[in-house]
Amino acid sequence: MTWPGGPVLGIETSCDETSAGVVEGGSIRGHVVASQDAHARFGGVVPEIAARAHLRQLDSVVAATLEEAGLRPAELAGVGVTAGPGLIGCLLVGVNWAKALAFGLDLPLIGLHHMEAHLFANSLEQPDAKPPFIALLVSGGHTMLLWVPEWGRYSLLGQTRDDAAGEAFDKVGRRLGLPYPGGPEIDREAAHGAPGSYSLPRPMLSAADGPEDRSYFDFSFSGLKTAASLLIQEIESAGDGALERARPDLAAEFQAAAVEVLVEKTLRAVRLYGCGRVVVGGGVACNSLLRKRLASALGPEGELFAPSPRLATDNGAMVARLAEHRLAAGERSGLELTADPSLPFPGLEPEREGAAASPASA
Repeated sequence: MTWPGGPVLGIETSCDETSAGVVEGGSIRGHVVASQDAHARFGGVVPEIAARAHLRQLDSVVAATLEEAGLRPAELAGVGVTAGPGLIGCLLVGVNWAKALAFGLDLPLIGLHHMEAHLFANSLEQPDAKPPFIALLVSGGHTMLLWVPEWGRYSLLGQTRDDAAGEAFDKVGRRLGLPYPGGPEIDREAAHGAPGSYSLPRPMLSAADGPEDRSYFDFSFSGLKTAASLLIQEIESAGDGALERARPDLAAEFQAAAVEVLVEKTLRAVRLYGCGRVVVGGGVACNSLLRKRLASALGPEGELFAPSPRLATDNGAMVARLAEHRLAAGERSGLELTADPSLPFPGLEPEREGAAASPASA
């Protein structure tokens, strides 16, 4: 059955943001994000607290989104919801809410992959952010490098072998005594420091690797996190406010190390595929140094698409945009849809297939 089009509601509850968005024709009509502050005192997201907050907030978040869009629920043309990956309790809240709405209003329903939705976020603000491009997805739970020749076709080039980039930022931020989440705090603190005042490793950047090696595109931030923690411990042992004095320089060096790895891996993909168009997504895409270094490395002939902060972090608008695309392609989910915290990335082709033959004009 051909989908007639119209406003699509997207629901996002994969972690600690309760969000809904309404998108029509690739444009945002309504968008609300309710962030949860209760996790800050724990230094990280507490799954049970997050799930209960989604239960309390989702009704009002959707109502506010529809009000902003100037719509009644009956005027919606479809519903999309993040079905995974994420925290299982949180995902279930959104999936079951979306299923109930779709059933009650007889609307087409589509369950979606959280990280694929991040790919679509940029297109809501920058219509030219469309394939072909290299995608760097960096968040608290994921670090992925993809070749995207067209929507729905993805080649996974590399991913983290242990900690995601955002997780490393948060944990090092906590060791530095900064508030949660640590990523934005490190970015702010680093502005007052000097990278190079201390020395931290740049993991998995061996010049001996080539595209045929798994490590050429893969990431690892666990060792960098540990090295930073040991350095902080050494400085702390000096006492007398040593860590407080060193904090800006430590933040600057850690950030520089992490960003250098992310940028170099991305440039490897750019060179291999001959494609200077790069899309970044996920919460770490807000990092000022990452944006600056990527833009500088790509140069005037390259194109960097980076989302605004409201679309970089988890949000319902990107879910609605992806839902619109999938519904238009004739895809639907049945009411048997359920949450899957390990949901595979859709549309993955054999890794790196055709890389050497991909022309710059692809």
